Amino acid sequence: MLYWLAELAPDSSVFNVFRYITFRTGGAVLTALLFVFLFGPRVIRSLRVRQGKGQPIRKEGPERHILQKQGTPTMGGLMILSGVAASVLLWGNLGNPYVWVVLLLTLVYGAVGLFDDFLKVTRQSADGFRGRIKIVVETAAALVATYVIASFGEEPFSTSIAIPFFKDFMIPLGKWLFIIFGTFIIVGAGNAVNLTDGLDGLAIVPVMIAAATFGFIAYVVGNALFADYLQIHFVAGTGELAIVCGALVGAGLGFLWFNAPPALIFMGDTGSLALGGALGTIAVATKHELVLAIVGGLFVLEAASVIVQVFSFKMFGKRVFRMAPLHHHFEQKGWPESTVVIRFWIISVVLALAGLATLKLR
Repeated sequence: MLYWLAELAPDSSVFNVFRYITFRTGGAVLTALLFVFLFGPRVIRSLRVRQGKGQPIRKEGPERHILQKQGTPTMGGLMILSGVAASVLLWGNLGNPYVWVVLLLTLVYGAVGLFDDFLKVTRQSADGFRGRIKIVVETAAALVATYVIASFGEEPFSTSIAIPFFKDFMIPLGKWLFIIFGTFIIVGAGNAVNLTDGLDGLAIVPVMIAAATFGFIAYVVGNALFADYLQIHFVAGTGELAIVCGALVGAGLGFLWFNAPPALIFMGDTGSLALGGALGTIAVATKHELVLAIVGGLFVLEAASVIVQVFSFKMFGKRVFRMAPLHHHFEQKGWPESTVVIRFWIISVVLALAGLATLKLR
């Protein structure tokens, strides 16, 4: 919204600063951070009163989780989403279609997660929204988002995927195959982050690291000069997504203040699905879907551990891991929760650096 001040007064040096994506990204970080700081305590108090016993803990999870985490309120993703929405609406260029696609997809996924959390709390059961219905709704939203993104550019470029480490090599998929591929990325990202959200602070920091990384990627991909210098594909308009990424980082920092061990609140599916969906949509828009698999490699590992565990048990009656997702495996091996969390953060930083390296190593 503040971007329009520069448009309304093009000759004003005071308002001209709002034209710069870097300035508005910084503003988005601070705005989202302050928003969550200011309203977070009220949200936590309200949720604690309304939820009573808080989020039910899975009985098949580590036993100490039931003792230590039972009663902690969930739906903390409401804090994150409200901070992100307020910040993006204030600092983003609302005439940019990419901003609206990512923001609306994020809110839709947040609504799906909110309903799931609501059912868990009201039923006092770890089982919420029926899995198949949940996936259908997520897939429908992702299909629409990917279809709109594919419609912004000209084919075959808009329906092709870029391959990391190669300058000009792209694989043209065609519109419908690209939509299926993009939908898979968005739905997969949402659920992978959801699976990672099992320990205090475990998911939010890797999400912030990935968001900061894709904020930089969005900025250079949306800038013709930087894209030409780095010899990456230029996608007009995607630079504005850096503001969305900045809002994700700021809201994530604010939430971490309350989610740091011992957590005062959990983000729940409300936050994890929405944050993963946002990252997936940004990756599709910037044509860095495969780089997301590197930057968000921790989420990929967590999701893969569940898939491998289920497949192995159903096919051979044996478990590959002591418990899935992967972070529970290391807990069962005797790692303290804080050790698991911090080491996974370190892995996220290394993977983010590897993802950034793909911009230059071509």
